[in-house]
This record gives sequence, C-alpha cells and structure tokens, in this order.
Amino acid sequence: MVRSRSTPSSDKARRDARGPHEAQPGGAGSPELPAPPRHSWVEDAVATLTGTFVASIGVFLLHSGGAVTGGTAGLSLLVSYASGWSFAVLFVLVNIPFLALGVWKRGIGFGVRTLVAILLVSAWTELHPLVVEMPRIDSVYAALTGNLLVGISMLILFRHNASMGGLNTLALLAQDVLGWRAGYVQLALDTAVIVAALTVASPAIVLASAAGAALLNLVLIMNHRPGRYLGGVRPS
Repeated sequence: MVRSRSTPSSDKARRDARGPHEAQPGGAGSPELPAPPRHSWVEDAVATLTGTFVASIGVFLLHSGGAVTGGTAGLSLLVSYASGWSFAVLFVLVNIPFLALGVWKRGIGFGVRTLVAILLVSAWTELHPLVVEMPRIDSVYAALTGNLLVGISMLILFRHNASMGGLNTLALLAQDVLGWRAGYVQLALDTAVIVAALTVASPAIVLASAAGAALLNLVLIMNHRPGRYLGGVRPS
C-alpha cells in the first residue's frame, strides 16, 4: 500500500476546514473562556449588609473582651479604651481621610460603597449592646473569634469592590498599584497598631490580639489573591 504524502497546501486546507474554534488544545486558536458574570446591585447590597454585620459582631466581641485588632477598627478601639468615647463615632472620624484617598485612587463608586460600609459597621456596633448582655468573655477567645469574623467580613466586602475604609483601603491600593497581596500589606500595618496597644492593654491581651490579627490576615492571604476570584464587579 502506498501512503499519500501530505503537502503544505493540503495541511492548510484541513486547518481551514476545522475552523478557528477547532484549533489544537492550548494553541493560539483555542477558544477563550467567557467573561465571568458581574455582581448585580442586589448582590452588592446583600454582601454589604452581610459583611458589615459580621464585622460589627467581631468588633463587639473584641470590645467586650478588652482586645484589639489592626486597621482603623483597632485604632478606634484603642482611642475608645483610652478616652471612653463611642467606637461608632471614632470609627467614622478616623476613616474620613482614608475614604478620600480611596475615592481618589479607586473611583467614586468604591468610595460610596466604602462609606456605606463604614456607616453600617458603626450603626451595627451600637445595636449589639442593646440586645446582647455580655457579663464575661475570655479575652483570648474574644481576640481570636473577633478578628476571624472581621477578616471574613473584609473578604466579603473586597469581593464586591468595597472595604471598611482606612488601612483596608491602603492594602487594596498597594495590591492594585504595586501587585502586593492585600493580606501581607494589612499584616504589616496591623502589627504597628497592635504594638501601640501596649499603651492601653496588658501584654497578655496584646499577645492574644496579635494572634487574632494574624488569623485575620491569614484569611485574606489564602482567599484574596489577584486573578484567582472570578466573580466580577460592576464598573464604578
């Protein structure tokens, strides 16, 4: 039997007959994956309510146990312990300059969503003491569980193009501009805040708070990598 030899012209004809979508797997002609669906405004709204509520429970546990966390929430807790001022008021005031930075770098849509998140966290934290009595809570449990809940809430908000302002915004900007993971940036900033907590809390509580902050950032490091999450967000 005599085999027929393929010629360059016949090879080209076969490739043309297959069409652009039948190219070899992994080749330049492979069909592109469809763009991921974008979050609807309803999904963004529900995520904002859920994320801020979870964050406020975390802050409530931290405050009840005399523990701290990083970020502007940690700064607000520290000032609250030292001055007796309301956390809700301090949280809004501390976040104002960082909110302006977020609007400048990430757009008005991000700023509006972040402002809503800040106000909701403040409002939720005022609600919990009215409906929950907390006679005693272990400081280590409060530090670990409170920080874990705050980390989960940040993850929810990040995935819907929002944050709780402050150092969260700086972490996201560092990820956008420099390519640094938000979790690592947040960890460095949180370390500075927690070291400052030694001025108002015992070393044991500060140590437990540091472990809690590490847990918070571990949540972000493992679950918020650029390009991994395919859920889209609506343009700002």
